[in-house]
Amino acid sequence: MSVLPDLKGGNITVIGDVMLDRFWSGASRRVSPEAPVPVVSVGDQEDRAGGAGNVAVNLAKLGVSVSLVGLCGDDEHARALRSCVESAGVRWNVMPCAAQTIVKLRVLSRNQQLLRMDFEESLAPYATDLFVGFALQHVADARLVVFSDYAKGSLHAIESLMRHCREAGIATLVDPKGTDFGRYRGATLLTPNLTELEAVVGPCADESVLVEKAEALRAELDIQAILVTRSEAGMSLIESGKPARHYAASAKEVFDVTGAGDTVIAVIAGCLSAGMPLGDAARFANQAAGVVVGKLGTASVSPAELNAAMENDFPREGLSGVMTEAELLNGISQARASGQRVVMTNGCFDLLHPGHIAYLEQAAALGDLLVVAVNDDDSVRRLKGDLRPINSVEDRMAVLAGLSAVSCVVPFSEDTPARLIDAVRPDVLVKGGDYQVEEIAGHDSVLANGGQVVTLDYLSGHSTSEIIGRMGDS
Repeated sequence: MSVLPDLKGGNITVIGDVMLDRFWSGASRRVSPEAPVPVVSVGDQEDRAGGAGNVAVNLAKLGVSVSLVGLCGDDEHARALRSCVESAGVRWNVMPCAAQTIVKLRVLSRNQQLLRMDFEESLAPYATDLFVGFALQHVADARLVVFSDYAKGSLHAIESLMRHCREAGIATLVDPKGTDFGRYRGATLLTPNLTELEAVVGPCADESVLVEKAEALRAELDIQAILVTRSEAGMSLIESGKPARHYAASAKEVFDVTGAGDTVIAVIAGCLSAGMPLGDAARFANQAAGVVVGKLGTASVSPAELNAAMENDFPREGLSGVMTEAELLNGISQARASGQRVVMTNGCFDLLHPGHIAYLEQAAALGDLLVVAVNDDDSVRRLKGDLRPINSVEDRMAVLAGLSAVSCVVPFSEDTPARLIDAVRPDVLVKGGDYQVEEIAGHDSVLANGGQVVTLDYLSGHSTSEIIGRMGDS
């Protein structure tokens, strides 16, 4: 899937720490005589929603119906923040309290940040039962809830909020903070960056260690999935019951990483609310992150920008049709770099029938790309006898390539595809019938590389041999 679906049907509540991101910018042509610092002649001021507000604005820019819940002061900064949020189309459901509104003031010159000043106090004393009750009023109609934790105190009682969501069957996505991830137990998805993850599980020297430790944490906290954002290394998705997926960084130029994590969780939330599988949602989020880090300050991504970025991602259509082995292996490397899940199966597929179609559709549903390896004519004769195949390998591959479930088709000449499977290294190897896993050619290679081997039942009452037999009887 490379085109963003219509997200207008989504209804999402964002709960968390809201803050005002204020930017002062101007020319800087001299150094202060009082200290070795530049003097900025401030000529422009811009206010943007930060923290949980930025998540909500990102969702609204994608067309999602979104409500923002949090705590802030009753002051000029709160009014400026509310204006930023409501002008983007977000419903403002932020409860005022006696604390001052959190403000992050950044001073810029020539598009470079020179200084940041934070004005804040803990909101934890105000995250009382009264606030929990207030927040829950705005959760009832939500398709899912995003918790944006910036450790400012608004989510001091997050366990109560999440418990209510679980009991109501509402999916929960959490952008975490701190070292006590136990507060997020039972979440649908956790989106820490690598530094945040390592603060909890310890150093992750390489990808395999990262996956091992993230999976252990996921299982311990009963979390369905963890998406680790890794800056220039991209992202890694660790999901219950599935092999880890890695997404290569997509940014062409990193200009400012402010708020990139907000965009990631917003895009995933929007895509999930539209019914998209998590793996596809993560691909969109990865591309969205690449867009926003190329912008200055707290930023968002539009559907048009995201679709344009996805066109540069390796699309499903790029690995399609009848291919040589060399073409296939080149395409697979690109698909894997973009985080796509590769499924592979093999067979003669001499006379295509409904059993084949059902089988291939089931296989395709296990990943993003389905590769079908087809016995050439000589290997079919060795397996089936001199009267087979009925159709040439060219014809058999052409028919398979025309099926919507099949991404690409490649021939092989050996009696088994074990060598080809070892070269492709699919995430999932599929075979039909009553095979035991250890009987399937290539199973050892796939399992050794961390993949899965799956057997699927053929549709009863359909087989090539039965069709040929009926033809002989006539």
